[in-house]
Amino acid sequence: MKTRVNICGIQIDNVTMAEVMDEMNRLIQERKLSYIVTPNADHIVKLQKDQEFRRIYEDAALVLADGMSLIWAGMFLGTPLREKVSGSDLLPEFCRVAAKKGHRLFFLGGREGAAKQAKEVLEKLYPGIKIVGAYAPPMGFEKNPDECQKIETMIKEASPDALFVGLGAPKQERWIYNNYRKLNIPVSAGIGVSFEFMAGIVKRAPRWMCDTGVEWLWRLLMEPKRLWKRYLVEDPIFFWFVLQQKILRKT
Repeated sequence: MKTRVNICGIQIDNVTMAEVMDEMNRLIQERKLSYIVTPNADHIVKLQKDQEFRRIYEDAALVLADGMSLIWAGMFLGTPLREKVSGSDLLPEFCRVAAKKGHRLFFLGGREGAAKQAKEVLEKLYPGIKIVGAYAPPMGFEKNPDECQKIETMIKEASPDALFVGLGAPKQERWIYNNYRKLNIPVSAGIGVSFEFMAGIVKRAPRWMCDTGVEWLWRLLMEPKRLWKRYLVEDPIFFWFVLQQKILRKT
């Protein structure tokens, strides 16, 4: 039985990466139509005021702690999470499992060329893996009916068991929620910038930075124009939300 940890009103699954792999395999074997979300501090902040985003989270099969800030929050609140399970670790790990199980994968999103380059890297890393499609739609594609139909047809013809979507939050989660049932895919997951990491287009932080919670600083230094507002203005309020939760528990 899965247990969940409440962080700022969002229920996070208290699971390990190995348990996530088992659950994704089960969902595929049973042909369940489901999706996975990977919240970090930025998601938690957005979820406080975006009710549509929150409803999407409530229907997710798995809600995974993507970031040391959530691990720290769980410890501070007295309800520790067992492991960080980030989207950027989930992608290569599931590809490793999928290569053995014969699961079919489709990559959607990322910057131009990122998904295809990630596909090539993973095919070399895991010989025999079945990545049946990789496509980066143009900006604003969700408002273009022809482009949406093209993507739907492309994915249905490829018939994947798992779909990884890298469009950024909350866009990727909204797109998955609006499409996962009609696409008839057992597992879909939003993974942010993971295709770029895998392709080497954006260099990921060293493992020690990921494990000590300063990956955000690396990301900021790599892409300051795109990320300064998120990391320096919007996200710090996450820690205030956690402190409020702690205070309210004591009253």
